[in-house]
Amino acid sequence: MIRSAYIFACLLFVACSTQRTRELVYFEGRAVALGPDSLLAFSMGGMTGIVVLNPETGATRILGADELVSPVHVQYLDDRWYVSDVAAGIPAVAVLTGDGALDRRIDLERLSSLPHQFGVLPDGRVVVQSGDNRLIALGSDTTTFALTEVGSRPSLIVAAGGGIFHAVPDFHLTLYNGLGHIRWRTEWPWRESAFVSDVAVDRQGRLHVLLDGEEEDTFVVFSFVPETGEIDRWSVPGPYATFVVNVFGAVLPDSADNWVEVLPNRPSAP
Repeated sequence: MIRSAYIFACLLFVACSTQRTRELVYFEGRAVALGPDSLLAFSMGGMTGIVVLNPETGATRILGADELVSPVHVQYLDDRWYVSDVAAGIPAVAVLTGDGALDRRIDLERLSSLPHQFGVLPDGRVVVQSGDNRLIALGSDTTTFALTEVGSRPSLIVAAGGGIFHAVPDFHLTLYNGLGHIRWRTEWPWRESAFVSDVAVDRQGRLHVLLDGEEEDTFVVFSFVPETGEIDRWSVPGPYATFVVNVFGAVLPDSADNWVEVLPNRPSAP
């Protein structure tokens, strides 16, 4: 009896420890955002609201289910959740309070050419790509953040390192500081046939770029050194677009079932 109890306790400890030693960076192809106190947040296809997950306990909350229609990207800053959304065909960044109440919506219909692509700077300005080859910063007024090119596919934008990471397909990858000056820029490292679908940032500041594999139903994540922009590792191909980072910085394929089994029923999008 004592031995059985000891074995059970060890197994329980191993299971909990495994969850703590992995950081979820992609869930079903969507970048996972970092929240306060180790919280993680992500959207899920076909549902309104965003999921806020406590990886230590497995507890989850759904925020903004009545305020968001088609959310994709999430960023947390100063007790606010910034969420990309499209309602009635109009792109916006919805700003939710820490408990999920709608604070405001930033209408991007006449400002941005790319729905769901944005980054929030430490001073609260929201950076998006305009239709005239500029990154613009939205605050008390609208200013040019940086000049850019138009890639062969839609660009990707995420806040990183106190600035903005901008990926322009078939041109380059750039990390800007908070003033719009280039910290580093590297040439586009993949073939034209590669489809880059998202960018995530982990708690160590590393950038992880998700590619749909050239073979059907395969996905690969490439990781970049945040100080230089060099690719320092990549994952093995995975059959699903859910990935974690372990304590050694390796990116590993995972199953969404390991993370969503504690979720309540998914609300349906209207």
